[in-house]
Amino acid sequence: MPRKTLEIAVIDFTQAIGLLVRRVRAAAASHELSLTEAAVMSRLARDGPATTADLARAEGMKPQSMGATIAALEEMGMVERRPHPTDGRQLNIQLTAKGAAVRNHAKDAKRTWLAQAIAQLDEQDRETLFKAGDIIKRLAESDPQ
Repeated sequence: MPRKTLEIAVIDFTQAIGLLVRRVRAAAASHELSLTEAAVMSRLARDGPATTADLARAEGMKPQSMGATIAALEEMGMVERRPHPTDGRQLNIQLTAKGAAVRNHAKDAKRTWLAQAIAQLDEQDRETLFKAGDIIKRLAESDPQ
């Protein structure tokens, strides 16, 4: 049986990573957040309160689009607007207790699904997978220019 060409192997690898990411996301899909909504909540949890303009810049979006995302999250009770501490003309967006709880629940669901899937592998496959994780991290941090 002939070995895969590098191009075919890269395509297969990309598809496998994509499938894994979709499966992990599906494990936490009970709250039906869009990718943008989830990214905004993650950024707020990591970096703290921010203005709509700051969030738009950080996510590479137009402020109007971010405004719509914030409005949807606010309607779901995931975020709230609070006065900016130093600029009375602006409002900061921050996670609510519900938003933080939803994020934590989703994160736990993803980790649980992945841990259960990995537990089904034999020891050798688990070891190979974790070594591959180190390699994937190096790839993600590299600049192959």
